[in-house]
Amino acid sequence: MTTAARLRAFVAVAETGSVRAAAQRLVVTESAVSAAIAALTREVGVPLVEREGRGLRLTLSGRTFADYARTILGLHEEALSAARGEVDPERGRVRVAAVTTAGEHVLPIALAAFRARHPGVDLRLEVGTSEHVWTLLMTHEADLVIAGRPPQDVDDVVVRAVRPNELLVVAAPAVAEEFDLARTTWLLREVGSGTRATCEALLANLEVDPPRLTLGSNGAVVAGAVAGLGVTLVSRDAVARELGEGELVEVEVPGTPLHRPWHAVTHRRFSATTGLLVDHLLSGEGGGSVGWCRPS
Repeated sequence: MTTAARLRAFVAVAETGSVRAAAQRLVVTESAVSAAIAALTREVGVPLVEREGRGLRLTLSGRTFADYARTILGLHEEALSAARGEVDPERGRVRVAAVTTAGEHVLPIALAAFRARHPGVDLRLEVGTSEHVWTLLMTHEADLVIAGRPPQDVDDVVVRAVRPNELLVVAAPAVAEEFDLARTTWLLREVGSGTRATCEALLANLEVDPPRLTLGSNGAVVAGAVAGLGVTLVSRDAVARELGEGELVEVEVPGTPLHRPWHAVTHRRFSATTGLLVDHLLSGEGGGSVGWCRPS
């Protein structure tokens, strides 16, 4: 195996917890994965994994090494794509990472229009929590992130475009009629979600501690609100249909609606192919691209 292949095997073991699962993910033999782990362990000089039941877990050194391995692999992928894209940007690759709401409700139309205009580009989209997508950018596993404002600990990045995003409190009509700020249940996204963090900050600022129910995903939170489980803070982009059809209504809460623009963020150095996608967003073409502008 090449060094890159060994690192991929190690990261796969780190993420799956077993040699068998890693081999299945990579479509290689279990012996090849085991040999890769053994070779890396010899090279590093300290144990990287240890037995845990029928599987494996990373040692402290292994966890540290895994972070570097992801970054090295991300940079390797980024370098290949950038080099190929310089020859022909229309044949390059763009790895997009978006928070759930943006990935499900803001980007699809824009990406479909981009795909139609640039059919030769290898376009990839990964959707996750705010915490996850920023990690992908920091480890160079993503070329472009669509999310809220970059955290302070995310270095060497540039905001290329912004788009308005409004967070409002919504509920089913019956729940809205009986709404009590301190007593009505608030439906929350999963830990790591930027919307969850914003909601918790809002409640703290209002000095209330209402009942909370974590539902774990954007779709589940919206469905829970429609079903009458409680109120939730959500992007208007995510509930446009439900508001239009009357399944949900806006609830007046002090301090809302909140204006939290979407940010399109890249590393300071980015490929020509990634530049094509940024330019597409700023062009206003393709429905979902409408509303993006350069940051002031």
